[in-house]
Amino acid sequence: MTAPDRLTPARLLLLALLAFDAALFGLLELFFLPLRLDGVVLPRLGDLPFPITIVLGAVTTPWLVSTTAKLVRPGLSWVPLLVWVLTVLVFGLLGPGGDILLVPDWRALLLLGASALPGALALGGGLGRAAAVRMGGLGG
Repeated sequence: MTAPDRLTPARLLLLALLAFDAALFGLLELFFLPLRLDGVVLPRLGDLPFPITIVLGAVTTPWLVSTTAKLVRPGLSWVPLLVWVLTVLVFGLLGPGGDILLVPDWRALLLLGASALPGALALGGGLGRAAAVRMGGLGG
């Protein structure tokens, strides 16, 4: 490893913080996924589903991956994505008290796809740029 690529205690702490954020975002997105416009929390509008956390996941998951690549190390940018996926799957399928929190409909698929896919694209892009820089190619 070169000097800028070294894992210092500060970078390890930052990686742990970003992984913790990924777990918190995963739980938040999972808990509020069944949100509906039913007059209880949101205004009543025909009991329509209001899965706003899908948008939250689509924005935060790739942001956490790219932030990890920039601030910690590109080779460790998979950590927040893995933590997010494991959090959503473990708590979604084996929730507290045996409850299934991952609603078995289109919202669950959309949450997984809209969050994990952009996160994986950000991961691949960051690793590709890091490899190009290491090889002396098109850096950026």
